[in-house]
Amino acid sequence: MIDSTGAETITSAIRQADTTAICGYVTAGYPDKAAFVDILASVGSSADVIEIGVPFTDPMADGLTIQRASHVALENGVNLAWILEVVSQANLAAPVLLMGYYNPFLAFGMEGLGEALAGSGVSGLIVPDAPLEESGQIRAMVEPHGLSFVQLVTPTTSDDRLAALVGASSGFVYAVTTRGVTGGNVEFAETDLEYLDRVREASSIPVLAGFGIRSQAQVLALSSRVDGVVVGSALIDAIDRGDDPGEFLASLRPTGEPA
Repeated sequence: MIDSTGAETITSAIRQADTTAICGYVTAGYPDKAAFVDILASVGSSADVIEIGVPFTDPMADGLTIQRASHVALENGVNLAWILEVVSQANLAAPVLLMGYYNPFLAFGMEGLGEALAGSGVSGLIVPDAPLEESGQIRAMVEPHGLSFVQLVTPTTSDDRLAALVGASSGFVYAVTTRGVTGGNVEFAETDLEYLDRVREASSIPVLAGFGIRSQAQVLALSSRVDGVVVGSALIDAIDRGDDPGEFLASLRPTGEPA
């Protein structure tokens, strides 16, 4: 069982990374329950932070790759209770966040959510369909246990809204790189990089960029603007190809990049 510093554990792991920090996203129970246990261990051997997707029937922020993985996981009978059991037994060195939509957490039971997360070794949550103004119930469950509650910001977030979201985030701030869903191929324009500068300037905790991160070149392009990146759809694609997920994540770190 973790202590009351889950958010600090995530922040520390990002800041202590030798290069641009890598957060690897995997959908729980994909491609099947047995394989996922091995995949999680491999990701944990390479990633600085692990983000586990809680499967849901309508993952509205996710592209086709993660939607498909989520559908398969649901067919495999994956639920939040199973995910917590797997995490509790995995003995992972990297801190774990759960990325899930509101309904699976509500179905699990909000009253015992924080205690169950902390007791399993989970360090925090990302809930993309819980706006800041409507996240009070979740926040009240996780914050007493010191768990991270990560907020997402986008290129269209106003300065005032950015300040509010950054102030409410713990562990790190998730800076979405696109105006669409996850999984696309992203070419970073100067305006994208300037937006990331704006987020980093506003934040006292690490900033991780996500959506569309697929290559070492992209990580290098972002390395001076953010503290780390989130790799999701590209990691699922690597798993589908039969690649070792830990080796794939390691390949994204720019060689010789300064810490």
